[in-house]
Parts: sequence; C-alpha cells; structure tokens
Amino acid sequence: MVSRSRFEVDLNRPREAAVYVVPDDAWGLDLWHEKPQERQIAQSLAEYDAFYAEAHRVFSDMESRFGRFVVFDMHSYNHRRNGPEGAPEDPRGNPEINVGTGSLDRGVWGPLVDRFMTDVAGFRYLGRHLDVRENVRFRGGHFSTWIHENFPDSACCLAIEFKKIFMDEWTGEFFTEEHEALTQAIASSLPGIFEYLDAMGSE
Repeated sequence: MVSRSRFEVDLNRPREAAVYVVPDDAWGLDLWHEKPQERQIAQSLAEYDAFYAEAHRVFSDMESRFGRFVVFDMHSYNHRRNGPEGAPEDPRGNPEINVGTGSLDRGVWGPLVDRFMTDVAGFRYLGRHLDVRENVRFRGGHFSTWIHENFPDSACCLAIEFKKIFMDEWTGEFFTEEHEALTQAIASSLPGIFEYLDAMGSE
C-alpha cells in the first residue's frame, strides 16, 4: 500500500468515504480530469477491504499470542501551509508530535499513554526536547477507532502525528538526521510500554 496515494483510497477513513470522488472529499482539491468510474471505485475499495482483512488477521494473531498489544498508527502533517516563504503555523497549536487518543479507553490505557508521552518528550532530540502533546491537532482517525472497536479488551492504538520537521514539505527534501532522531525518540518509549503490558498481564 505504500505506493498508493490516499487520494485513491484513504485507509484512515470509513469505507463509505475512503475514495475521494469530488473536491469536497479532498479539502477542495480538484483531483481528477474525469470523475472516477464505478469500476475504478470498486477496485480501490477492494484494496481497502484487503487491508482491513489483513489487519484483522494480524491483530487477532497478536491477541491470541500476547493477550494485549499496542499499535503505533503513524502519520505526518504539514505546518507550512502559507507557502515556501511564509511563516510556519503557530507552534502553540501544532505540537511536534501529536498523540491522538480520541477513541481510546483512558480508564484502561491512560497510564500507558502518559508513560509513552513522558518518555518521548524526555528523549534528547538533537540537543533539545520534543513538544509532545495529546489531541491538539488530531484525535485519531478511522483506523484507530476500528482497532478499538474490534479489539476492545486487548488493543491500544496510539495515533501518532509528526509535524514535518524531518523534511521540507514544499520541496520534498528529506532531513536524514532529524528523521533518525525521531525514530530513536519513538524507540525510547518501548521499554516503558513493555513494562506496562507486563504489569497488566500479571494482574
């Protein structure tokens, strides 16, 4: 699926809204020279169905093997919408890492969410700390909601949105050092997550 555009099929939307047909589906963007035909829409929805069928198979296997598990649903978002020379969006409303937990049961998973955010924010990212906040820009999309609905007693999905500090969102230039540091920041959270899952398993 990595070679497919979300404009063809958006896996993070409900099935009935997964294919962008008219500009209103895509933030006003005029995507198509000609409106997609029903056959094309059906092909895209077949890809959608195949993804969710495979996700259900994988998560069911994890549930049977481990009991509980955590999913990192990773995305990135633009913060320089005013053009390549324009000012970036106000950082007060645009954290470097937004953790979406809108569909998550915080009564069960709240301590894990807090530990994850504390560990990532505490990581030394190129000599400083990252701005990590919860549900500021995004609360999570359909995929995380689907996970929590289908695996309510076993799955915790963190919808992680990275501000595009690892690239130039206008030219596409990739910043290797920044990307690697973000990778290490997320990896620093794994010991705490495993610790919490182990503690839940011993209850």
